[in-house]
Amino acid sequence: MPTIGDYLDPQALARLKGLRLRARRIVEGYVSGMHRSPFHGFSVEFAEHREYVPGDDLRYLDWKVLGRTDKYYLKQYEEETNLVCRLVLDVSESMRYQSEAAPLSKLEYAQRAAAALAYLVLHQQDRVGLVTFDDEVRSLVRPNGHPSHLKDLLQAMEEVLPRRKTSLGPVFHHLAERFQKRGIVVVLSDLFDDVAAIVAGLKHLRLRRHEVVAMHVLDPAEIEFPFRQSTLFRGLEQGPKVLTEPAALRKAYLAEFDRYLRRLKAGCRRQGIDYVLLRTDRPVEMVLSSYLASRG
Repeated sequence: MPTIGDYLDPQALARLKGLRLRARRIVEGYVSGMHRSPFHGFSVEFAEHREYVPGDDLRYLDWKVLGRTDKYYLKQYEEETNLVCRLVLDVSESMRYQSEAAPLSKLEYAQRAAAALAYLVLHQQDRVGLVTFDDEVRSLVRPNGHPSHLKDLLQAMEEVLPRRKTSLGPVFHHLAERFQKRGIVVVLSDLFDDVAAIVAGLKHLRLRRHEVVAMHVLDPAEIEFPFRQSTLFRGLEQGPKVLTEPAALRKAYLAEFDRYLRRLKAGCRRQGIDYVLLRTDRPVEMVLSSYLASRG
């Protein structure tokens, strides 16, 4: 059975200590926690007034309003609730890629990021679940808040077999219909697919009132195209093999990659989706701590 130590060393976990994944928008839950709920009660944070009706608890009467208006109004509050976080992990074949400059493949890096987030969510007494997918959903671990649940999540990540193509748009649409309780959906993927389809799928999740975070996992070689000598390129998702001179392609590749990245970021921004770049040559705890601190 894998442990968190198989994915993150103690020093990395120490750097994440004290950080929390907080909801920016309203979420739903069952237990009193630190995230705002859409359900009204008489606790924690003031929300609005409503008129008094016979039988209401007079402890919540707003005496200042009564003094000004001679009318009876009760203070209503928004309850706080536990967060549901769903980690959506791309396990398609392209996630196996690892250049010489990267200590981990994209999948290994994404697994470590997912493990760290799961660890943090459980330690803040919230619930976390996991979905793995390629061209369809491969496994689904339902959200749970028990500390021992981390083992179930790590086991599901350990069992993935990245050998198929990806199909991001249809998978996101499917998950948007499947995830009933609103919360935070964190996608960990290289997002190599049609940008319009990706954004449409993420938009569907937003329309279902989830908060969405797109964690874009990329190898530095995919960003910088550092190849100089004649190179045999092989498509990881059943693509062809091509022997070519990289110098002749570099300018066109970088221009096309820049267009793809700008379209993706702009699409996320329009839908209110957080875009986070995860380069596999940078410590995962450094990138996550920077992002989580910015959310706080």
